[in-house]
Amino acid sequence: MARRAPAARGQAGTAKGRPVMLATLDVPFDARAVTFAVDSAVELGQRLVVANFCERAPLPLSAMLGCDELPYPPQLEESLAAAAMLARSLGVDVTRLRVKSFHPIPALLEVVAEQRPGILVFGPNRARIRRLRYRRAVRAIRSRAGTLLWTAE
Repeated sequence: MARRAPAARGQAGTAKGRPVMLATLDVPFDARAVTFAVDSAVELGQRLVVANFCERAPLPLSAMLGCDELPYPPQLEESLAAAAMLARSLGVDVTRLRVKSFHPIPALLEVVAEQRPGILVFGPNRARIRRLRYRRAVRAIRSRAGTLLWTAE
């Protein structure tokens, strides 16, 4: 993906405001979602929060032994890293989040409430996520998140 740099390079992220959040549910991003999120962050001059919500929580023994951080599958890691690198190349500050929970959709809503994004780009690749799970997530976000929502529908 190629994007133009902001007109005033170095100004991105300096204005006080609400970030742009790009979120997925442990599947790679849709390319249109990445494009929209990065373009929005560049145009608004705000930071980009790239968040992945995983449906697993560390077990206590795993955490004590230091075995609770499993690596991402290669395709998911590539998708998350590509979005962050594209934004950084355009002068946007990027924050990457990995949230592990038994209930990832309520966790997503909690992070949205904490981060207070101006735009939430919910962009999982529709071919890689179950249709019912996607619909439930979108319904919950629309009803409970107090932010603008972009989906790849």
